[in-house]
Amino acid sequence: MAKQHWKPGTMLYPLPAVMVSCGANPEEYNIITVAWTGTICSDPAMCYISVRPNRHSHDIIKKTGEFVINITTKDLAFATDWCGVKSGKDVNKFEEMHLTPGESKEISAPIIMESPLSIECKVKNIVELGSHDMFIAEVVNVQADERFIDFKTGKFLLSKARPLAYSHGFYYELGKMVGSFGYSVMKKKTKEKRSK
Repeated sequence: MAKQHWKPGTMLYPLPAVMVSCGANPEEYNIITVAWTGTICSDPAMCYISVRPNRHSHDIIKKTGEFVINITTKDLAFATDWCGVKSGKDVNKFEEMHLTPGESKEISAPIIMESPLSIECKVKNIVELGSHDMFIAEVVNVQADERFIDFKTGKFLLSKARPLAYSHGFYYELGKMVGSFGYSVMKKKTKEKRSK
């Protein structure tokens, strides 16, 4: 099987397409769409977003030291893209996209009420990397939409919200589950038991 060599690039896909909300008061509330995001630590729970310094939200987040990662869905795909190509300097993204700013529990930045999951974050460090600055943050609270909670098990069923993924310039709805964490080991153990 032949492979081609390409120049170094950001080819780690798919990624979550998230809307990051920020601002300490309604006059400066803003939303930026980010795909450069992820988990970096479990205990304490920490994540990151990477933002270009020339983006309007960059200075807001740097000043307030807070932001909210709002998971996006198929129903939010248009707003997700729109909030990524428009600047908060020119438009009020909450108003234009008919999104509702909600109250965070631990920080001043608003959550997006239409998001199934909102992750409240406090910035711990800013790393200048080149085209982007990485905001390393501690998760201080998570708000989950009750419509997607299985109250019998206590599990959050994000798949029911039809989460959105970003891959090399395109948005995708996530497909069917093919396994769960540890299923490869459990499957092997089950086969070994049957063969005894």
